[in-house]
Amino acid sequence: MDMGANSLPSPSCPDGRKRRVCYYYDPGISNVDYGEGHSMVPRRVAMAHSLVASYGLLNDMTRLRTRPASPEELLAFHDQKYVDLLGRLTPAAYMSDGNLRRTAEEHGIGPMRRLDGACTNDNPVIDGLMGYCLSYAGGSLAAARALCGGDHDVAINWSGGMHHACRGHANGFCYVNDIVLAIKQLLGRFRRVLYVDIDGHHGDGVEKAFADSNQVMTLSFHQYESQFFPGTGSIDDVGEGAGRYHALNVPLKKGMDDQGYHELFKPIVGKAMQVFQPDAVVLQCGADSLSGDRLAGLELSVGGHAECVRYLRGFNAPLLLLGGGGYTINHVASCWCYETAVAVGKEDEIAHEIPHHPYDHYYRSQGYRLQYRTEAPGSRSSGENKDAAVIRVKALE
Repeated sequence: MDMGANSLPSPSCPDGRKRRVCYYYDPGISNVDYGEGHSMVPRRVAMAHSLVASYGLLNDMTRLRTRPASPEELLAFHDQKYVDLLGRLTPAAYMSDGNLRRTAEEHGIGPMRRLDGACTNDNPVIDGLMGYCLSYAGGSLAAARALCGGDHDVAINWSGGMHHACRGHANGFCYVNDIVLAIKQLLGRFRRVLYVDIDGHHGDGVEKAFADSNQVMTLSFHQYESQFFPGTGSIDDVGEGAGRYHALNVPLKKGMDDQGYHELFKPIVGKAMQVFQPDAVVLQCGADSLSGDRLAGLELSVGGHAECVRYLRGFNAPLLLLGGGGYTINHVASCWCYETAVAVGKEDEIAHEIPHHPYDHYYRSQGYRLQYRTEAPGSRSSGENKDAAVIRVKALE
């Protein structure tokens, strides 16, 4: 059921190319700082937005100008004590209040000592923490509401996609799970929602939130190896209770390239669309699956990553596009800009040469090209091809 090659006509766009697209961006994201040396750099969203603007793509979208989420809206998924904690945490309060510090640590925030004795600070206490969470969650909720209203076909929030956050616990650089909140919003209008995750890391927080639901199917393509975070997402993890077989995981080995990825992605996603028949789709576009990422080891090109967007866009279901991981920030910005062009149907019209704009110096290492080249990985061995074939067969079953 490979329908992605030619977009289906939409009521507003009989040519089947353009879509009614809305877009969220909060300029405050450029001021969010996880700390010196931290892998998560929210400024990558500002870089992506600046690229989108420099290519003139803002003219093809409706800008979502919305309020932040309210703390009460977070309670649709997160528990009250955790939301209250996020509202109280500041660096100064954390340092001066021992009880608050212990409570934060119990909820995964602040420096932690791992089992191997190493100290990590994946989820630091940052300035403006609650405001940051309410901003990106508000963007995803507004995007979901836009799709529910029927006035838009595609909605975009590159600051969202925080798929690791749990109900009462920060995890993997994620404090609030805007994806779960957005899916719950979509379920108020649509009977079934398909969640697809192409981040380099398993979408564990979203899968867990809907593990027993038969209204949401979660489908995650991710690197899966010993010692690679979060260590979950086996192909044998398929949901539970009423949600059994509504969770599907496609574990990938380091080095997976465009060809191998789409030999899995397209038949599996196509089958999921055919069997589950979702009324809306959420695609988490984490860009740490790109070649050259600082943390992950997959080898997708910008074009290969964006092909996932193009393929799902072709089914003509309401589509919510969210950000996620991605730690080589110029690569991330290039990718999300190009995927914005795919969303509006202009991927063949924008120049490969990156226009002059305030962040253009970040792209020197990629030759100021939107679709940069990295050194090609070695060709896959016959054993790796066989592994991928086994995964494909098992997933389709």
